[in-house]
Amino acid sequence: MPNHDFYGPGRIIMTIVAAMCLRIAPWPAAVVPFNPDWVLLVLIYWGLTLPERVGIFHAWFFGLLTDVLTGRLLGQYALAYSLVIYICLKLHKRLRQFPLLQQELFIFFCLLLSQLLLFLIKNLQNPAQLHAAFWIPVFTGTLFWPVVYFALRFVNLARSLK
Repeated sequence: MPNHDFYGPGRIIMTIVAAMCLRIAPWPAAVVPFNPDWVLLVLIYWGLTLPERVGIFHAWFFGLLTDVLTGRLLGQYALAYSLVIYICLKLHKRLRQFPLLQQELFIFFCLLLSQLLLFLIKNLQNPAQLHAAFWIPVFTGTLFWPVVYFALRFVNLARSLK
């Protein structure tokens, strides 16, 4: 009988890789400001669903990859993802019990924290002006949370049904 746990990490990694592809996809210029942080959304889902498999190290590692893929300062996404996943891991038992609407509020604050950290790090490099468009991915990420949740839940359930 095959070991089904062997296939679990592969599916998790593939969903994160797919999120990275969405992150760097060549979107039309009108859509780029609305592109949410797909990688963080997927990491949050797996951190809440399988906290024993996806943790702070994974968030840090995939944050570094996101830094490299986006050409940003090395470590800024790693720091933001690690902090958000730490909070998710601390609250995962409570958050699993929340209805999807309350989870969306939590996701909003996680994405807001991440964007705030990214802005502060960018501002340390060179003073930057805060534009309203900088916060749009927080709102679009919150709106896309149910889509991410149900898509990854389907992937997770398909794994357990085999």
